[in-house]
Amino acid sequence: MRVVLLGTAAGGGFPQWNCACSLCTAARDGRLPSRTQECAAVTGNGRDWWLLNASPDLRTQLTATPALWPGPGPRDTPLRGVLLTDAEADHVTGLTELRGAANLKVYAAPPVRAALGPARAALHRYASWEWADSVADGGFVLAGGLVVTAHPVGMKIPKYVPGQQPVPAGPWVTAYRIEDLASGGVLVYAPCVGAWSPALDELCAEADCVLLDGTFYAADEMGTTVRSGAGQAAMGHLPVTGPDGTLAALARHPGARRIYTHLNNTNPLLDPASPARTRVTEEGMEILPDGAELVL
Repeated sequence: MRVVLLGTAAGGGFPQWNCACSLCTAARDGRLPSRTQECAAVTGNGRDWWLLNASPDLRTQLTATPALWPGPGPRDTPLRGVLLTDAEADHVTGLTELRGAANLKVYAAPPVRAALGPARAALHRYASWEWADSVADGGFVLAGGLVVTAHPVGMKIPKYVPGQQPVPAGPWVTAYRIEDLASGGVLVYAPCVGAWSPALDELCAEADCVLLDGTFYAADEMGTTVRSGAGQAAMGHLPVTGPDGTLAALARHPGARRIYTHLNNTNPLLDPASPARTRVTEEGMEILPDGAELVL
């Protein structure tokens, strides 16, 4: 299994267009590398590729990744579809970049598919796609020899969903366990985690690699970095540090390669020289750049 980290930043990217915090300023000055919004691609055979979420920066990400270039025919593409973890704007907006591509398949949980109803109708006018239930019993098999199961990790409803809109029961946020039938390699992909659970511990325990939500380093990060009262308790992301943080949880799984993704522009982990980066690195976690490739 090959995995390409197409983008590793949270919504808005890094630097964020309307932010002049010290980290964003350093990125604009060229002192820190820029990052596009979180998205990944996975394949089991090098020919059939599947997107993990669909970033607003998708066109730039596809253009920067030769394995995902079209060909040999003028309209041939190695992309077979998309696996959505949630309905957040920074994970679904890139679907519009794929409009017109025939025969794509999109997997998502029932509430996510319902929330995207208007977008699905619009996209259908360009090309007919298949929309499948990602949390169906037994999981599903992707072209290329990958077996996938989806697991609930949060119930955060995007702000754009009307409060009174009826939606199907089920999780709003899921993690994916992806296993390569040929190599036996197991990837756990969870860029949005609202609460740690025993089930997530079980997934990490059997994984070769975990791509995990690293949005915020500390629970009060936005309030101290951007403005007072801008806390992220309601944003559906566990912080890296703290007694209930993901760093302590990941420490229980030293057998897996553990990588933080979906980094917010306020996160000190973006700076390789920061004490925060030193700490997580010393504890065995990784922060990789856009374009990094993993082989499992």
